[in-house]
Amino acid sequence: MSAALLRINALNAWYGESHVLHGVDVEVNEGEVVTLLGRNGAGRTTTLRSVLGLVGRRTGAVMINGRDAIGLSPHKIARLGVGYCPEERGIYSSLSTEENLLLPPLLGAHGMPLDEIYAMFPNLEKRRASRGTHLSGGEQQMLALARILRTGARLLLLDEISEGLAPVIVQALARTITALKEKGYTIVMVEQNFRFAAPLADRFYIMERGRIVEGFAASELQGRMSMLHEFLGV
Repeated sequence: MSAALLRINALNAWYGESHVLHGVDVEVNEGEVVTLLGRNGAGRTTTLRSVLGLVGRRTGAVMINGRDAIGLSPHKIARLGVGYCPEERGIYSSLSTEENLLLPPLLGAHGMPLDEIYAMFPNLEKRRASRGTHLSGGEQQMLALARILRTGARLLLLDEISEGLAPVIVQALARTITALKEKGYTIVMVEQNFRFAAPLADRFYIMERGRIVEGFAASELQGRMSMLHEFLGV
């Protein structure tokens, strides 16, 4: 693995007066898939949002490719090559699939062309003229992921992309994550679906009450199952 593309040190975050993250440390090397595990409310989504500056206040350090982004606004952080796929997906219902794909600006030289996106997501090509409201939940999730690939982002922050989807779609998303890793993308996933996340990740962090309580490599996974059961109930 290469040097860290994302390094989070002593990160604290607040929503209003609510102190949500308490000194979070996370390191993600270029080309890795790293998964944040934890129960609902542990602070995993807030960690992703804090990387992009989408919280009320944050302190500490968020280094993206060697640049400290803690004082930058979200649109400037995106221009560092960061793409965020939120749990709510954010599909524009009045636009077609292709219009949704073409809407975001190209923020870097690595924007994935439409033909490559359609090769990766053949369902989207079939539904390219369909409005967002006519897409299935799985197709909307594929579109949300494909849209950030269009921007040129190389660091992908994915929040619960398997949530509520049929097993066949979850399997298709797993193949997509594997293909993106092979293309050199760096991916941070928040996942409740441990069976989906486990085969994909190079490393795991477990969060509880706004803190990192454990971090380990995929090679250590079998030896950590009792601890995972304690924290996650898996």
